Amino acid sequence: MLFSNLKLDDKKPIYLQIENYIENLILNGLLPQDSKLPSTRELSHILNVSRNTIVSTYDELRSKGLIYSLAGKGTFVNSQKVLKSKDWNVDWNKYENNYSITANNLDIIKTEPKWTPEMISFKSISPDGELFDVEGFKKSFLHVISLESHKLLNYGYAQGYLPLIQYLKKYMMEKGNVTTGKDILITNGFTEAFDLILSAFTKEGDKIICENPTHNTSIKIMKTHNLDILGVDIKENGLDFDMLSKKIEENINSIKFAYITPSYHNPTGRVMTPERRYEFYEILRENNIPIIEDGFVEELLYTSSHIFPISSLDNNNNGVIYIGSFSKILFPGMRIGWIYADKNVISKLESVKRCRNIHTSFLDQAILCDYLKNDSFEKYMKKIKKVYGNKFNFAYECVEKYIPYEYIFGDGGLYLFVKLKNIDTRKLLDECLKRNVMFMPGDLFFVNDNSNECDFNDDRKTTLRLAFSRLTMEQIEEGIKNIADIIRLITS
Repeated sequence: MLFSNLKLDDKKPIYLQIENYIENLILNGLLPQDSKLPSTRELSHILNVSRNTIVSTYDELRSKGLIYSLAGKGTFVNSQKVLKSKDWNVDWNKYENNYSITANNLDIIKTEPKWTPEMISFKSISPDGELFDVEGFKKSFLHVISLESHKLLNYGYAQGYLPLIQYLKKYMMEKGNVTTGKDILITNGFTEAFDLILSAFTKEGDKIICENPTHNTSIKIMKTHNLDILGVDIKENGLDFDMLSKKIEENINSIKFAYITPSYHNPTGRVMTPERRYEFYEILRENNIPIIEDGFVEELLYTSSHIFPISSLDNNNNGVIYIGSFSKILFPGMRIGWIYADKNVISKLESVKRCRNIHTSFLDQAILCDYLKNDSFEKYMKKIKKVYGNKFNFAYECVEKYIPYEYIFGDGGLYLFVKLKNIDTRKLLDECLKRNVMFMPGDLFFVNDNSNECDFNDDRKTTLRLAFSRLTMEQIEEGIKNIADIIRLITS
């Protein structure tokens, strides 16, 4: 194929035509550095010319420094010093669309301070990898790969791996849901699930209700879809239902969805009571506003029995879309989540997913399914509930003991949300970084920008999230003590 375009002309020296052809390929970058050329015998056969002609050709190219030969190995391209340089500088800033601009502006990995190994970081809510049941994972991997072999390495189905779908249907039933008229779509974690839903069912300018503050990644996804976000404040007793009703009344004809995290809300860690879940569901149902429920780490309930998700109130209807994931408690690197919703909704989302990435890794789904179905998962959950529960209680005690706070939010989970007294947490963070302590300032979780720099009654300015899942008890106390010391310095 390399020489298929070479047409030899009897009127010119054959070796020179071949030489010019190869030289042009090299100079135009079509033969990369160190790529191997056919042997003289092979090339003479390909071009139907004498071997001596090819020998002469290679001698000329070698004298120009375009090729080199290694005894016993062959002849190779030497293009490093002779490759023609052709200027081409695309101004990608002019090509960038609003989606990319928004995503980059809201990318806290790029815009927020960087973590370094010597830091005590209250920033990450990732699970502690040291707690992972790696041996159980290995057993599940070996079991499924021996059982299904190459099937798991080939293309799969957009909806997901059937045994995992069946397992998750039973799992959702244990949470009080029904499977009649419902179905499940496997996704690459919560992020893809939420993005798929908004991609399929919203358009630019649609309004969406959510708690204020709320999950930073959710804000980013909603803003990249150019949705008009209607934040409803979270007070000490929970979501402000008066504000919710007012927002709905003012925007009733243009609200597409309500997005809510009723258990271990991120960042506040609040758990909505059963009575308030029912009240929220009824308000949205009566106003015909579908609900997207984020089942974020609802398994990490330390102090009481499980509270059924809002989706369980919708069993005979189709107004709630539930997003589930184990990412914050189990193997987040596998990026597996799911959407539980009306079959018609799942069918539409399945087609959208097929356009995006065909399917989520079947190998990962099969491993996770096998792990979930044996007793390893139950043992793991008991272990991490104890570990994270102890860390939660200890962190709460440390904040109460050392930090002058206005309130502490947190009913469990992997973090606390703290409002300070007349302290700008952005300025506090700047000082904490000098002592190698990092946390998440509250303004990252609010849906509206902080325009008043002097209003210390504004929760956006005076709140912070302290995540502790990957820290030791010693680091938790040391870090909180450092924050408290800096607060005293600032206020003295």
